[in-house]
Amino acid sequence: MKEFLGELIGTGLLMLFGTGVCANVALKKTYGNNADWIVIGFGWGLGVFVGVFVAGPISGAHINPAVTIGLATAGKFAWAQVPVYLSAQMIGAFLGSSLAYLAYIDHFRNTPGDKLGIFSTGPAIRNHKHNVMTEMIGTFALVFPIFYLVDGDGLGSLNAFPVALLVVAIGLSLGGSTGYAINPARDLSPRILHSFLIKGNSNWSYAWVPVVGPILGALVAAGLFLLIQGYLPLDN
Repeated sequence: MKEFLGELIGTGLLMLFGTGVCANVALKKTYGNNADWIVIGFGWGLGVFVGVFVAGPISGAHINPAVTIGLATAGKFAWAQVPVYLSAQMIGAFLGSSLAYLAYIDHFRNTPGDKLGIFSTGPAIRNHKHNVMTEMIGTFALVFPIFYLVDGDGLGSLNAFPVALLVVAIGLSLGGSTGYAINPARDLSPRILHSFLIKGNSNWSYAWVPVVGPILGALVAAGLFLLIQGYLPLDN
């Protein structure tokens, strides 16, 4: 239960700040309306900082199913705990996004359109094969460095700052093609929330991309880490 709550709270805080910065930039009559991509990048990065700092001592602060699956694949986390972490992350992402919606509810009501981009990602150029590859690369760039930060089976509070900077770097460098989900819970749970709250298209035909791409990227990162550590032979 402690680990479940840690992941739920940590992911919820991540999504409160992340969905919140997207709402601040996109919605009418906010003080942040029409701010640029750098604001979004730093908003998400600082959301990661808060989530990892709070959840680190409790659960190891995976706050991302791709991180959990990557750590388990690399032998740094017990597979038996994976369902607990994934369910907590999905619920936390839903709750955090709900709080961001409530914080900006009047601005949602004053902004026309379906507003899906506040909740979930989408491709700048729709090409599912390339979109999956982009999400794989971004998630690989997240998960592989995390292997060198983990303490035991997770991230401690002292790792919050480097992970936050890593997410900012991914957003500013690799985020322009798909919006850098790099986290299945970050995309899927708010998309579900959008389908309940907002009358409009939740783009379900794309929803599998920011789930499959990050998981594949995490698996590649785990495989390379094991190879480097000597757990896999260089020649088979």
